[in-house]
Amino acid sequence: MNTLSKIFIIKISATLIFWCLPLILMPASMLESAGLINLQSIMFARMLGWAYLALCLCYFFGLKSSLKGDRAMGPIWVGIMSNAGACLYLMYFGLSDAWITLGSFIQFISWASAVFTLAITFGLYLFGVRGKGPCFF
Repeated sequence: MNTLSKIFIIKISATLIFWCLPLILMPASMLESAGLINLQSIMFARMLGWAYLALCLCYFFGLKSSLKGDRAMGPIWVGIMSNAGACLYLMYFGLSDAWITLGSFIQFISWASAVFTLAITFGLYLFGVRGKGPCFF
């Protein structure tokens, strides 16, 4: 399995576990008590969860291509745009103390997501855009 495939697998797994499933399946009261939403915005949180799931589908097609030794540039660029944008927003809000009222676990997940999205962005660029073929660890 090449490096690009591993990056897609890590990205899909983390997005499903930490963002899609909680936003789609967690009770609204839990999301509210975590400080992530208020009950009036549950519809938007659920729609965001489904949008993340759609991104995972796009990444899945990138994974299928990379497992065959190909590079599907659409999923690679979608991943770069999505992760770079998320990283910038997470860093901005984290550095501006916007998370100060959130619990320590949610703050940890948010900072971990900032670091993770930065690493995914660089990984997709290095092994997806710049890669000249399958790259291995």
